[in-house]
Order: sequence, then C-alpha cells, then structure tokens
Amino acid sequence: MPNYNKTKLACYLGFITQAIAANFAPLLFLKFHRDYGISLGNIALISTVYFFMQLLVDLFCAKYVDRIGYRVSIVVSEICSAGGLVGLAFLPDLLTDAFAGILISVSVYAVGCGLIEVLASPIVEACPFENKEATMSLLHSFYCWGCVGTIAISTLFFAIFGMDSWRWLAVIWALVPAVNIFNFATCPIVPIVEEGKGMGIRQLGKKPLFWAAICLMVCAGAAELSMAQWASAYAEAALGLSKTIGDLAGPCMFAVTMGISRVIYGKYGDKLELRKFMMGSGALCVVCYLLASLSSNPFIGLIGCIFCGFSVGIMWPGTISISSKQFPAGGTAMFALLAMAGDLGGSIGPAIVGKVTQYAGDDIRAGMAAGLVFPVVLIIMLLVIGAEQHSRH
Repeated sequence: MPNYNKTKLACYLGFITQAIAANFAPLLFLKFHRDYGISLGNIALISTVYFFMQLLVDLFCAKYVDRIGYRVSIVVSEICSAGGLVGLAFLPDLLTDAFAGILISVSVYAVGCGLIEVLASPIVEACPFENKEATMSLLHSFYCWGCVGTIAISTLFFAIFGMDSWRWLAVIWALVPAVNIFNFATCPIVPIVEEGKGMGIRQLGKKPLFWAAICLMVCAGAAELSMAQWASAYAEAALGLSKTIGDLAGPCMFAVTMGISRVIYGKYGDKLELRKFMMGSGALCVVCYLLASLSSNPFIGLIGCIFCGFSVGIMWPGTISISSKQFPAGGTAMFALLAMAGDLGGSIGPAIVGKVTQYAGDDIRAGMAAGLVFPVVLIIMLLVIGAEQHSRH
C-alpha cells in the first residue's frame, strides 16, 4: 500500500518553501536599499519580478507539465527554490551589479515557487484522501504557518545575530527545499487525470462557470495580498509602530489568522457548506477593509488588518475545491490557470493600493479603501456560481 502521508508531508514542506521565498526577501528590502544603494523604486521591482516569473511558470505548466511529468517538475521546483535562496546569499556580492544578483536569485526561486503552487494542489487532490475540500484547506494552511515561521524566526535571528548575518540565514532557509528534494523524489504520486483525458485550455475557456472561477481567484489573490503586503507599512505609518513590532503585529498576525481559518475548515469542512463559508468570509473581508480604511482609531484599523487574514483564508483553497468539483477532468491546465489568476490578483491588488496611497498624498487609508472592491466582486462571483449550480439541479 503506497504511503500517501509521505506525499502530503512533501506538499506541506513545498508550501512552507513557497512561504519562505515570498517573505524572506521583503524583510531585507531596506537593508538592500542601504547596503547596495538600490533605489526604493527598484526595490519595489523585486516583488513584481517574483510574481511575474510565477505567472510565466503558471502559463508554462498549463501547456507542458503533463508532457514532462509531475515528479520531474516538482523535484525541479525544490532544486530551483534551494538554488535561488543560496544565490541570494552570494550573487549580489559576486556580481558587479548587486541588483542584478538579487533579481537573478529571486527569478530562480520564483520558478520553483510557481511550480510548487501549480503542482502541489493537484498532487494532493489526486491522492485517495477522505474529505478532499478539508485536506486542500489544511494543505494551504501550511503556507500561512510558513509565513509566520519565516517572519518570526528571521526577526529573532536578526535580533540575536544582527542584520549583517542575513546571508547565513538565506543559506539556512535553503535547507528546507534541499531536504524536500528527496521527499518528492521518493513519495507516491498519482496522475490527476488519465493521460490525454484532461481538459485543455480551450475547452475550459468555453465554460462560463470557469471564467467566474477565474474572477473569483483574481479577487481572492488581490484581497489577500493587498492587505498582506501593506500590513507592515500600515502598522508603521498609520499606527506609528516600530518595524519589528509592525512586522509581528501586521503581516505575522495576518498569516496566523489566515492559517487558523484554513485549519478550522480543514477540521470541520465536512460539516460546513463551502460556498456559504466563503460568502461569510467575503462579508467579513468587506468589514475588515472598511475598518482599515475608515477608522480614525489606529488599533481598530489594526484589528481590521489582522482579521482580514481570517476572512481571506478560505478563498484561495476554496476556489480550487469548487473548480475541482465542477470540472473533475480540469487537470493540470485548470490548476495552472487558477494559480495564474491568483498570482495576477496578487500583483494587481497591492499595486492598486500603492498607487491610490501615493495619489492621496501617502494616506494609506485611502489605499485600503480602494482594496474594498476585491471582496465585493468576490461575493458577486460566489452568487453567480451559486445561481449557476442551482439552475443545473
């Protein structure tokens, strides 16, 4: 009997790897700015390049992963993640242009993370576990715990050893994907759909319900990352907290509440109706954005930031579960396109919040008010999907 728990563990570590890659470099942005003289405009490009590379990988996966094979692709993902993190430690000092060194490293581990994002969900979905929706939610909770661990452990490491020892920490973090190469090379992996039976991009594109799921995913990514990426700046600028406390009170607590919502659904998912749970989460998300944008009391604003994590927790894995149920033959193309939509939202959302903040004379509350549009559209899309499901029955 194949040990599918080993597969689950490898995928959990895969999501932790993705969290390390997404959260480690942003903790060093000001360090890069000061040590290498990189302008803040260029620093902002680091996140853009990270998400853009993931988008390219999502597109690549939709077309070629089935030909290359899941095992080869997922092992490559861990090699790229480890290589990129090690590169981050050495390339900026080895190359004449430090910024080029950072971008090369970020691009390499972004390729790894893009592959993990597309492949880990279908690998778990294909395993013969009892409650698929709950298992999916639990899997995605490991991204949240990875975020919490990365921010908390890095903050502690810098407090003890100083910011100048960040290169050592980059190498230490690279050990997680390095160890996971072996896990993915040896665990049982089942194909998500039989060879040649999966739906192609064109077939999916003809289904109106699939476009609703894509919209849902764009809004899920935007609602989540607009708050997650700006929580630290919000805690510092609007609340006057120090960077360390700002990181722990903002992005770290956001990730904690997000993880809690995914664990709750993972544990009690069989007793809850997914779409209703997502509707409730969408409504809570609207309230959280209103608190962050309208409250003159900084701590009520911070509570809005923190509980926003809980409200967006189910949206990404929930959309994947709804789509898997609606399109059982969706295959790799479906998972890749959904991941792409989520990444697209993740890059558009924070950019809109940033631009509106800039135009409003650096008032971050105005930026948060703009972010309100994402959970509102998300609720509308859930109503559309619900109406479509009712008309089918």
